[in-house]
Amino acid sequence: MPLFDIKISQDEPVYVISIVSKLVDLPVWTLRQLDKAGVVSPKRIGKKSRFYSLKDIRRLEYVHYLMEEKRVNIHGIKLIIEKEG
Repeated sequence: MPLFDIKISQDEPVYVISIVSKLVDLPVWTLRQLDKAGVVSPKRIGKKSRFYSLKDIRRLEYVHYLMEEKRVNIHGIKLIIEKEG
């Protein structure tokens, strides 16, 4: 039994970019490009730090699928997500 039980909202930005990169198997530079393109919008703390939520990570898993399996570029991914959203 765990010593404590933490409940974190799926919208709470708690994951740093280096961890997200490993979780979704996308390079940090790709995550930055996806942010720049507006595919995901991690919360900014200060000028440089990006924090992602579980909801962001789920979206990035889908983005990874589109990039790797379907060979869609970032512009195409943005269009797909906007149509589905």
